[in-house]
Amino acid sequence: MNRQSAVARIEALREQIRRHDHLYYVLDSPELSDAEYDALFRELQIQEDIFPDLRTPDSPTQRVGGEPLSSFPSVPHEAPMLSLDSDQTEEALRRFTDRVERGVDNPSRVAWVVEPKLDGLSIELLYESGLLIRASTRGDGVRGEGITENARTIRSIPLRLRDEARPVPARLAVRGEVIIRVDAFDALNERLISEERPPFANPRNAAAGSLRQLDPRITASRPLEVYAYDVLASSGLDVATQWETLAALRDWGFLVNEYPERVADAEGILAYHERLHTQRDELPFEIDGIVIKLDDLTAREELGFTSRHPRWAFAFKFPPQVEQTRIERILASVGRTGVVTPVAIMEPVNIGGVTVTRASLHNREELARKDVRPGDLVRVQRAGDVIPQVLGRIEEPDRERGPAFRMPATCPSCDTELVERGPFTVCPNSFACRAQLKGRIQYFGSRGALDIEGLGEETARLLVDEGLVERLPDLLDLTAEQLVELEGFAEISAGNLVAAIEAASKPELYRFVAALGIPEVGGAVSRSLARHFGTLDAIIGADEDALTDVEGVGPIMAARIVAFFAEPHNAENMARLTERMQVQAAEAALVGGALEGKTFVFTGGMESMSRSDAKKRAEALGAKVTGSVSKKTDYVVAGADPGSKLDKANKLGVTVLDEAGFLALLEEVGE
Repeated sequence: MNRQSAVARIEALREQIRRHDHLYYVLDSPELSDAEYDALFRELQIQEDIFPDLRTPDSPTQRVGGEPLSSFPSVPHEAPMLSLDSDQTEEALRRFTDRVERGVDNPSRVAWVVEPKLDGLSIELLYESGLLIRASTRGDGVRGEGITENARTIRSIPLRLRDEARPVPARLAVRGEVIIRVDAFDALNERLISEERPPFANPRNAAAGSLRQLDPRITASRPLEVYAYDVLASSGLDVATQWETLAALRDWGFLVNEYPERVADAEGILAYHERLHTQRDELPFEIDGIVIKLDDLTAREELGFTSRHPRWAFAFKFPPQVEQTRIERILASVGRTGVVTPVAIMEPVNIGGVTVTRASLHNREELARKDVRPGDLVRVQRAGDVIPQVLGRIEEPDRERGPAFRMPATCPSCDTELVERGPFTVCPNSFACRAQLKGRIQYFGSRGALDIEGLGEETARLLVDEGLVERLPDLLDLTAEQLVELEGFAEISAGNLVAAIEAASKPELYRFVAALGIPEVGGAVSRSLARHFGTLDAIIGADEDALTDVEGVGPIMAARIVAFFAEPHNAENMARLTERMQVQAAEAALVGGALEGKTFVFTGGMESMSRSDAKKRAEALGAKVTGSVSKKTDYVVAGADPGSKLDKANKLGVTVLDEAGFLALLEEVGE
């Protein structure tokens, strides 16, 4: 076959295979036998091998390929992937529907789309000119892990969108849920057991673990499916309702849930909720409730968002499943932050398909309130169908109960004297307690802290179990020669980890503060502390009054920060850390600065500086920088390829500056 004929044949084969993929994986109505499909696929592979320059990224032959990744990149979402407000009670549902009706200018526009709440993993799929260019997990809602190569292996995700029924927007971000159907999950576990490998606990864990494999070939071997249910951002999409959005997703070739309905009011929602609750065990996938969305997209814009949830959507959960079992014993478990939690070890009980043997009793006050003891018969539920918890004991009048459990006086791990903080019992030996150390090492090197590549959960466990790190500062003394002796390390990987630790030994102040794992102090507060005080010594020396002057720091958090640095074990280890590290001073925010009280949002790329540097320059003048656009935003600085934030700014009438305008503003205020 000559080249001209090959071009036509290859394109014809691709169109046929895409059509049959859609029939099989989306519509569940195959027209070809497996042998006939395989013959088409094999012919396409042969043609592309003969003419490799005709092979394209969207070809069906390119779903699986490439070497395993060393890590997943962090990528921004086109629009925030927010969570949903949720509850299990009818009262909460009616409060939600009443609030929406009051918030819309014409209540007659209020109608609802209801659908099953799939119990899976949220994913964003980004298309340009109809081609899949990026896929990412939800992450923190603003950024997620880039799992594009893995997503390409999932057959229900179109690599190229269909445009026969309606045009495809030039740029389109779609939100979906990654799941494994119940029958496919059972078959997967049977296969794992036959291979003498541990089975998965439930379909959600299986889906999450399969999607986040560094080797796409493993992901390809798992029966993952993606149900699309929302458009996060687009250029030129002409739909007015959620119902039309679902129709558009179907037209473009996505797998869309077959159970959505349109209802008029709360009564219709309650009836749908009851019907799905009754049918729950008969559905082909696991659900933990229903999702309710306002159908009218314009009305949604009027309602807007809170910092965490859309005001126009609600998750109406099913009541958790409750079972009975008996407590065998109660242990004191030390967590990463030093909180010592009483944990019930129970006779195994199956709750919603998951075998449960442990449940948290939360703290000593909750334990005393429920008065559960070893030997007691108790009611247990999986909160949100995920976290096991003991609801209370069942009276057994003829049975003599055992003695009540008492929290230990010293830490079960390091024998340090425990302290009481409200209802919690805490080990204050933050940096050297073995039970805390593994988690603290992992957190110290996490992306939101010092971002030390290769310092994950398994490595942290090895370092502690093998005695190489007995307290956190020992991490800075590790050598490649020590690491190559550990399981899973070779000369290159050992050298890479030592180099990564060395590279992180001169951290920015806010990253170092975040890495310490101070109770209640996350990334945002760490930035505020760094901007306000400027140096680590100033933060350590600040009293509670000075700390409460910092944005986001209240009296309770201030007390926790002071107590953390004052604790003798922590002070000793902080001294050892700072001997080995050069923590960079931060430029404090200019109090009374020219931009104080102004809120900025940055989007798109910049030429004269990085976006991070632009944020720092605004913050140094007293501005507040946030990640989402709202009516309270004063300026949106839009660089190259700004995305949906620019669209939202224009809709809300927020002042938009390009890079030149931002630099002119800085010059105007004297920066």
